[in-house]
Amino acid sequence: MRFINTPELVTQRLILRKFTADDLDAFFCIYADKEVNTYLPWFPAKNLEDAKILLEKHYLNTYRKPQGYRYAVCLKQDNIPVGYVNADMDDSHDFGYGLCKEFWHRGIVTEAGQAVIAQLKRDNIPYITATHDIHNVRSGNVMKRLGMSYQYSYEEQWQPKNLPVTFRMYQLNLNGEKQSVYKKYWDMATVHFIETFP
Repeated sequence: MRFINTPELVTQRLILRKFTADDLDAFFCIYADKEVNTYLPWFPAKNLEDAKILLEKHYLNTYRKPQGYRYAVCLKQDNIPVGYVNADMDDSHDFGYGLCKEFWHRGIVTEAGQAVIAQLKRDNIPYITATHDIHNVRSGNVMKRLGMSYQYSYEEQWQPKNLPVTFRMYQLNLNGEKQSVYKKYWDMATVHFIETFP
């Protein structure tokens, strides 16, 4: 199968496309907001130069590879990025997302995430995983709405913020292997456990 890196997707309200250098101002708004980036593995961008480095490193460079899924989430009315949805191509197939807080509570990440997951399934990606800080309950709710299931929790000294964090790991198998669980985080963590929820 011939893959197209980050193929454009369209949903009822959204256009999911590649970021471009022309999106720098919008990209900065997403990555500079302290509240949006509280639970994400980087420090907020301090200025446009910071944002430009992040855009190049995490998006534009990825688009030069044969396969990737790193989307700008844009509203149809103006095609300006208000967030992102990504799926990594390492063995974790880590699924991540972020959204400007003025657009929270509208189901935008769920709508975008469903479209990206459908594309991953079409491209025979076997599964996705996602993790969230136990204090970031909203992110866990998104994972559940996307059909992901809780698998286990583990503790990590999180870098580059150098904070002790307990993560919950969720997984969605796209290949029908219902019992398969990605165990890398479990195996790497000194402290790991399975929580029970009411």
